[in-house]
Amino acid sequence: MHDGHHGALLDDLARRRGVVMLVGGPDTGKSTLARDLLAAVVAAGKTAAYVDADIDQTIVGPPTCTGLKFVRDESDLSSLSQPDQLHFVGAISPDGVVLQQVVATAALVDAARDRVDLVVVDTTSAIAGVAGQTLKYHKMELCRPDIVIGLERGAELEPVVGMLRRFFSAQVDTASVDPDVRPANPETRRAHRAKAFAAAFAEPLQRWRVRSTVFAPTLPEGLDLGRLDGVLVGLQDGSGACLGLGVLEHDEGVLRVVTNQGDGMRGLRLGSMRLDLATFDVHRVRLGEVMFGL
Repeated sequence: MHDGHHGALLDDLARRRGVVMLVGGPDTGKSTLARDLLAAVVAAGKTAAYVDADIDQTIVGPPTCTGLKFVRDESDLSSLSQPDQLHFVGAISPDGVVLQQVVATAALVDAARDRVDLVVVDTTSAIAGVAGQTLKYHKMELCRPDIVIGLERGAELEPVVGMLRRFFSAQVDTASVDPDVRPANPETRRAHRAKAFAAAFAEPLQRWRVRSTVFAPTLPEGLDLGRLDGVLVGLQDGSGACLGLGVLEHDEGVLRVVTNQGDGMRGLRLGSMRLDLATFDVHRVRLGEVMFGL
């Protein structure tokens, strides 16, 4: 038995099979609940998979990616940051990349669904407005969770929970936020993100010269390649899997990708941000502006 704020909920969920999706705004304790649930599943002698779709404050793999980690024993719980699979989204907010975010999450849920007892999906904190609700709606469509747990303070989740109950057959329950959960300030979030990017770009880094034909989306004819300097990319292996992250570097007409994951690289997916490898600060970019001046 578990005690604590969500003890009964954890005991119930750990006995289930299928897919559980956690939703909630910023600082509602989704990631903590996810880790506690993974531990409860392992303690019950069952297997789990963690799909981390919080592309900003990531636990599994680097920011800008959704990550999958299989959790079959206690050693897996202590190495959650090391993904078994990655899917590149290319941003730290789902604004403008709802399609990429939904597909990335659904692909990893599908990869795990038939291989473990319980798949735990941790979603982004976007719950409000058109973008947040659209994101959750399509995640429900493609991930097909059996149960949704909404962590809420007050009534902030009522619109999205009402929508999910109206349109989908999954069980949708709400739970109050643990009073011990403390909101993180923007600087704490930035520091967490920078530390995760630093791990993703740990030495030794290599600089691989790249041709303009290896990109998705495809580069337009005559593009000034200097406009790609600093743009984040996902390194793809040719079978749909993401190997890790890279940053483009342009120097005297030559384009290179800076990465520690270049072995097996077949193509590069362009992200929607620039990453400073000195500070690991990020700046959002619109690919349409970079490539077409739109």
